[in-house]
Amino acid sequence: MAQNNNQERGFATKLLHFGAEIDEHTGASSVPVYQASTFHHHDIFNPPEYDYSRSGNPTRQALEDAITLLEGGKRGFAFASGMAAISTAFLLLSAGDHVIVTEDVYGGTYRLLTTILTRLGIESTFVDMTDLDAVKAALKSNTKAVYMETPSNPTLKITDIGAVCSWAKEKGLLTLLDNTFMTPYHQRPIEHGVDVVLHSATKFLGGHSDVLAGLAVTADESLGRRLKQLQNGLGSVLAPQESWLLMRGMKTLQARMEASERSARRMAEWLASHPEVERVYYPGLPDHPGRDIHERQSLGYGAVVSFDVGSGERAKALMSRIQLPLVAVSLGAVESILSYPAMMSHAAMPREVRYERGISDGLVRYSVGLENIEDLLDDLDSALRG
Repeated sequence: MAQNNNQERGFATKLLHFGAEIDEHTGASSVPVYQASTFHHHDIFNPPEYDYSRSGNPTRQALEDAITLLEGGKRGFAFASGMAAISTAFLLLSAGDHVIVTEDVYGGTYRLLTTILTRLGIESTFVDMTDLDAVKAALKSNTKAVYMETPSNPTLKITDIGAVCSWAKEKGLLTLLDNTFMTPYHQRPIEHGVDVVLHSATKFLGGHSDVLAGLAVTADESLGRRLKQLQNGLGSVLAPQESWLLMRGMKTLQARMEASERSARRMAEWLASHPEVERVYYPGLPDHPGRDIHERQSLGYGAVVSFDVGSGERAKALMSRIQLPLVAVSLGAVESILSYPAMMSHAAMPREVRYERGISDGLVRYSVGLENIEDLLDDLDSALRG
């Protein structure tokens, strides 16, 4: 892959010209789907580049090279889901290790850490990562990693990536960051010192609610070799057809993110003055406590707006009245998606734990799609007012 030539090009160009966009054998305008489980050895003494699709597949490799280029890393890996990517990355740790984690982390990550990794002897401490002193105070003798999610899900708190990474490197800690909400278009964590960047590519990268996928990118070759060993050993790889679908979705990432973010900014400002809304969470609002930090490390505010309507009853009434967005789990699609974290993304989190993290029963999360924003606001206003 001609990665060096691509590094200086603009992001929109990289999305379309990532090194494998034209099939070198036929000139086809998209990467072929190599729907094969195994590959012939023409010379048994000189094994081919690809021998078994769990270990490597040309379609998946093209995707992995593309996300590596976009994130500015050294090695990329594609997994069967976002949680498969996150779970594999956490297995860079060993029994007896401890990790410091963003407190209002995605519910699936919370479930993994508190119900599965604990059985493997990996412990975690959840902290408010908007407070660097709190992160430092969580350090233990067996701490080996820091796991960030910024903006966090669903309260959109902002972590100072550079500050946390600088401290973590002083302590010899591995740093991991879930970049699902921002994507590499808006935020490139490796440039701020992160070791492993993770994505639920099901969301904005895929963008069309039609593929389940996860991605990971490492900042250096050594980590890449370790993660490759885990990917191959665990086998939770992305299939060729899904790899092709994800690459197709990624081609329009910049155009989709720009349009959705414009609408999300408008929606957040509109919600901030709505009489039926108690609080709005969006890093682009002037009163967002992490806005200055976010603007230093990101190129945009994203397309997710969370807001609190005051009670679970009012939230459920809103969900039942809304007409345009999907009422569903997930986010980041061309169609808007309205979610209820208490019973969807964060259902695995006990109620008292949710409330400690600001995830109340009245909180809803709106992923703004590509519909006409006036239509979305009219629909939301009717649903809020009942």
